[in-house]
Amino acid sequence: MKLIRANRLIDGTGAAPLAGAAVLIEGDRIKAVGRVADIGTPEGAEILDAPPGATLMPGLVDVHVHLAYSGEVDPDAFRAESTSIHYPAMALRAARYARESLEYGYTALRDMHAPGGVIIDLRNAINSGYLQGPRIKAPGLGLTVTGGHMDQPGFADFVEFRDMNAACDGPDGFRKGVRSQAKRGADFIKLNPCVGSRRDERFYRFEMTVAEITAACEEAHEQGLMVGAHTSGGPPLTAAIAAGCDTVEHAHWIDNATLEVMVERGTYLVPTLAVNEASSTYILDQPNASPKTRRWAEASEEAKWERLTRAKKLGVRVAAGSDAGFFMPHGVGNGRELELLVKGGYSPLEAIHCATAVGADLMQIDAGRLLPGKLADILVVAGNPLDDLSILRRRENLSVYLGGKPIARLLEVAT
Repeated sequence: MKLIRANRLIDGTGAAPLAGAAVLIEGDRIKAVGRVADIGTPEGAEILDAPPGATLMPGLVDVHVHLAYSGEVDPDAFRAESTSIHYPAMALRAARYARESLEYGYTALRDMHAPGGVIIDLRNAINSGYLQGPRIKAPGLGLTVTGGHMDQPGFADFVEFRDMNAACDGPDGFRKGVRSQAKRGADFIKLNPCVGSRRDERFYRFEMTVAEITAACEEAHEQGLMVGAHTSGGPPLTAAIAAGCDTVEHAHWIDNATLEVMVERGTYLVPTLAVNEASSTYILDQPNASPKTRRWAEASEEAKWERLTRAKKLGVRVAAGSDAGFFMPHGVGNGRELELLVKGGYSPLEAIHCATAVGADLMQIDAGRLLPGKLADILVVAGNPLDDLSILRRRENLSVYLGGKPIARLLEVAT
């Protein structure tokens, strides 16, 4: 057994911090949580006293990352990178990104698409003990229509990609796509119901038909898999929720009636504020950006805050997802999402709740809260994140426990 004692404890439930607190760990689970005076000193327990002023809190959960990608900001460089790295090399690089995320306190990650099933294999390697990394949920290939968001045009006629995405067409095509990813070992299914228009000023349009979205959701749910949907807004987003998508990602343009349906159904919103900030900043800094692209950047920045305010007021379940791997690095980049949740009206305690308990619930893992019986995924933070959330983005401030085992800072030494 281990007994970790610290100045304060944030349990992840949204409750007020507990002063003079301790967590008792037995095996990979939490045995007891409470005040030091109440828990005492169990016989035979290893005593670990955190530095003065430290905080105990659950390991962080990021429910929208892309471990296969580097976070390269320049779109042309990113496009070139994606076509030049072999899948085994991509998997090895992803293992480093996963380890880096873990050292930054992210004990659980939901990957939202990767070529070649490489993150499914990374998840399996971690679960088998071949290497140390966070708890990972992965969908395999994202399902998209031919020429859709994840089946981008613009390559020469003679260029052919294999297993970069799963292009499906028609309800039966999407049912087969779900079955193929389930066969590969997917934890959930990623869909692309709607995107922005390439040819006019609409910020959203149907990519998939309602029949296709419905077929994919029915097949996924029949197999016990949740569905995460890349969305932008409007009628396609409303249709995706009605069809049964369990989580909606991005979702800038969303009306109150749809938010109310999300509350009724328990649909999660993953607002990805950090990638919106990073991509919009990049676009608006480019003197040659097209007027249409600039309008999207400006409009999405405005919409993301207004939408978040209404979602919070109505009680939508919001989980923290940074989209690390696009426009931002893994590890140090993930924590920006918490800071932006606070900018959008959440208290620091509420933001931590989104990035711990809510994220763990979405991922269907028994973590995210410092409560008896939960997995002992724990951070010891030097300082008080409720005073300054940015301390969570400095690796030197964090001691990480995954399933009760301490995580060494290997990458800090390597770099």
